[in-house]
Amino acid sequence: MSKVFLFAILVYLTGNPLLALVVLLIILYAADRRFVGLMPSVTRPLRLGRKLGQLRQHIQASPHDTSAKLELARVYIEKKRYAEAERLLEGILPIMDQSADVHFELGLCKLKLGRIEEGRSLMDQALELNPRVRYGEPYLRLAEALAADYPEQAVRYIERFRDVQSSSCEAYYRLGQLYEKMGRKQEAKAAYLEVRDVYRTLPGYSRRMQRRWVVLAWWKTLV
Repeated sequence: MSKVFLFAILVYLTGNPLLALVVLLIILYAADRRFVGLMPSVTRPLRLGRKLGQLRQHIQASPHDTSAKLELARVYIEKKRYAEAERLLEGILPIMDQSADVHFELGLCKLKLGRIEEGRSLMDQALELNPRVRYGEPYLRLAEALAADYPEQAVRYIERFRDVQSSSCEAYYRLGQLYEKMGRKQEAKAAYLEVRDVYRTLPGYSRRMQRRWVVLAWWKTLV
């Protein structure tokens, strides 16, 4: 009802229903980006594209700059261009073989490209170098990769992620998704409800990052 009322006010102010609809969508988008984060940023792809061009230009001038290559690989990962990121990281790994982050990022590329065992091996090496690398994200990425074919293993990885990130709403949401895929509906519902309980214990400064999982879990409990 509040959206209808707001739309009616905008139509009255603008005198044009189409313009009012555009303004309403902009308001809803701004509110989501500020308070929830379900919608993607419309400016981030532009910023990433600009950064990618600058890094490639820099590497052409300084082909031995490992830091720039690593940064470029991370941009490729964010743009989901995993094969290009993998090529860069394969060259970086021998130079930075004690970096848990590089092992993790190369492992992530392998997982996304469907090379599960290679990816798992690299993730294991990342965790050996630093058991808390990326706050336990290797467990989460392994669970995602194994969810379709090996749901039981995926659940174990999610539970390990939850142990590392006990205050992570995302961990419980992902766990609920896996239980759903396995047909364990009551356990899935319990995991989704746990998202809300975890969120309530969080300090105010961290709630913004976790809020999207609360909304998604709430929707799951409804449908």
